[in-house]
Amino acid sequence: MPRITFDKHAQDGKARAGTIHTTRGDIRTPAFMPVGTAATVKAMMPESVAATGADVLLGNTYHLMLRPTAERIARLGGLHQFMNWDKPILTDSGGFQVMSLADLRKLTERGVTFKSHIDGSKHEITPERSMEIQALLGSDIVMCFDECPALPADRTRIAQSMELSMRWAKRSKEAFGDRPGHALFGIQQGGLEEDLRKQSAEALREIEFDGYAVGGLAVGEGQAAMFGCLDYAPDQLPEDKPRYLMGVGKPDDIVGAVARGIDMMDCVLPSRSGRTGQVFTRRGVLNIKNARHADDPRPLDENCACPACSKYSRAYLHHVFRSQEMISGMLLTWHNLRYFQDIMAGMRDAIAAGTFKSWEKNFHENRADGDIEPL
Repeated sequence: MPRITFDKHAQDGKARAGTIHTTRGDIRTPAFMPVGTAATVKAMMPESVAATGADVLLGNTYHLMLRPTAERIARLGGLHQFMNWDKPILTDSGGFQVMSLADLRKLTERGVTFKSHIDGSKHEITPERSMEIQALLGSDIVMCFDECPALPADRTRIAQSMELSMRWAKRSKEAFGDRPGHALFGIQQGGLEEDLRKQSAEALREIEFDGYAVGGLAVGEGQAAMFGCLDYAPDQLPEDKPRYLMGVGKPDDIVGAVARGIDMMDCVLPSRSGRTGQVFTRRGVLNIKNARHADDPRPLDENCACPACSKYSRAYLHHVFRSQEMISGMLLTWHNLRYFQDIMAGMRDAIAAGTFKSWEKNFHENRADGDIEPL
């Protein structure tokens, strides 16, 4: 079985367009990955997610190991069959969720022990166990196990965390073994410290991975600080491998990240926002719950071809949201995911045409001219 490979087709400034070739299909980059935390993108059928333009989904190791368990999913044919998704799946390592969700976390050189946020049961994740879980799930792209401190944090804490993550990265690579048709990505850490980021990147290069993630951002530092880090962090990673920014983000975060050399992103924002009535459009953000939409016959976005925009009015969407009807979350999530995928398609086309800067300028001007409501 062939290994997963990456071809870069075009570059405009630092922005890159390419293709990640997997045994389950190609991933066009820049790529946005909808998050299927518990083996489902909430409020969406798998075929609906594919219809938005998504080439790949993200599954969550922490949540799936707790419920229904990776072993049960393996017995039932693996995550693709279990959730009826035949395209590529990337699984995160569980490290971030252990940091942000788990109770009574204890960190050692071996790994992390913690109590489940669901039922209080005790568990341990080590680099070896993370690789085992992700192999049981059958994911196409596996993330090495890392430790991610929340920001702000002092330099000593960030350095210690980064060095531990690099030792865990080496153990992850050894435990991953030789798995043709599957890829393992390393995760760069180092907070907002350029020299620590460089040290992390050099350690990952020495280990050698199929792709590289910029981790430890979007954890409280703010957009300006994140972009400051992205001005140098992607450049420290190999040019010929995909670069993945974990847990990002809002549309302007995504565009700014691509402008700085990022190829892949994921975030729960479009689906979570859809369920709470927040709608992303080319002219800004709408809160469909607001009374101003009650008599509005217009679509959410006249330039969007999703079912919410092509078949329903803002007035109807306002009504079903206020009535707490399930169709509200379904339609608004579909729209948000389609909007995010349209952004990615627009950037891919602009990079290929050498017009990315112009596209980026128009993107920001359209939003600035719009009727933006607070998130």
